[in-house]
Amino acid sequence: MDTLTVETFVAAPIDRVWSAWTTPADIQQWNAALDSWHTPLAVLDLRAGGTFCYRMEARDGSAGFDYKGRFTQVEPQRRIDSELDDGRKVSVEFLPQTDGTLVRETFEVEDSHTLEQQRTGWQSILDNFTRHVLSRA
Repeated sequence: MDTLTVETFVAAPIDRVWSAWTTPADIQQWNAALDSWHTPLAVLDLRAGGTFCYRMEARDGSAGFDYKGRFTQVEPQRRIDSELDDGRKVSVEFLPQTDGTLVRETFEVEDSHTLEQQRTGWQSILDNFTRHVLSRA
């Protein structure tokens, strides 16, 4: 299966980046590709074998879906691997840098959207994540 990789640099220490990525209240603040969408619910059991479910909805109520799966590997402040309910695999790496943290997300693509749509959507979510972390400084 084909994969895509997106990444963002966050000018913040790894502990703050990790916390924002793994805390449900934070996830609800940044997990959307468009301003017209939001994540009203985020539930996760952050351990290998634990599950997650992030409810993503259009703010006007016209559409929504559950982004869910199970964690297959969790290395605190280093890496999170998961498998989505549709069988696709996702890997998120947290790479400390001199002046911040690089977050690199690699995911298996799906057939419903073009590669560019998928890259743009996942990158937009990462960009929202970066803004969220920096706003908490």
